[in-house]
Amino acid sequence: MNNNKNADNDNPLMDFTNCHVGIIKNFEQLRVLATTTISEPVTQDIKQMAAQLYGFFHEVVLTHHEEEEEELFSVVIDCAKRGEETSKAKKMIKQLTNEHRMLEMQWKLIEPDIKQLAKGKPVIFDQAMALRLADNYLQHAQFEEREFLPLSAEILGDKGLSSLGMSIHMRHTPLGVLNYM
Repeated sequence: MNNNKNADNDNPLMDFTNCHVGIIKNFEQLRVLATTTISEPVTQDIKQMAAQLYGFFHEVVLTHHEEEEEELFSVVIDCAKRGEETSKAKKMIKQLTNEHRMLEMQWKLIEPDIKQLAKGKPVIFDQAMALRLADNYLQHAQFEEREFLPLSAEILGDKGLSSLGMSIHMRHTPLGVLNYM
C-alpha cells in the first residue's frame, strides 16, 4: 500500500491491515501453544498465553470479522462497477465470509480448553485442531492482504475510502443520549 505514513492515517483500509498484524501475531502464538507440551501443573506461561488468546479472540477477532462484513464488504460492493468488478468482489466477499464462519467454528472446538488452560486447569488439548485453526487463519489473513484489500483500494478510490472512514469512525464513536426539553 502507500508508504506515506500521513496518507496511511487517512486510509481506513489500513485499520484492517494493521489489525491483521496483531491477528497474525496471536495466531502464531496459538501455533506455539499447539506445539507445547502441557503438563500438570499448568505453567504460568501457558496460563498467560491461553488467557491472552481467549481475550484476543473475543475482543479483536470477532469484532474484526463483524466490521469487515458490515462496513468494508458493504462499501466495496456499493462502489464496485457493475459487471466483472462487482462479480469479482462478491466472489471474494463470499469466500471471506465463509472463512470467517469456518474459523469461528474451529475456535469453538478449542475454546473450552483454552478457557480451562487460562484458569490453570490441565486439559487434553486438541493440538492438531489448534494448529489447523492457526494455519487456516494465517492463510485467510494473507489472502485478504494480498488479494482483497488491494482490490478494495482500487474499487473504493478516494470517495469510497472517505465513506468507509466515516462509517468506521461512527461505529467507534459512542453516541450519547440527547436531552430534549
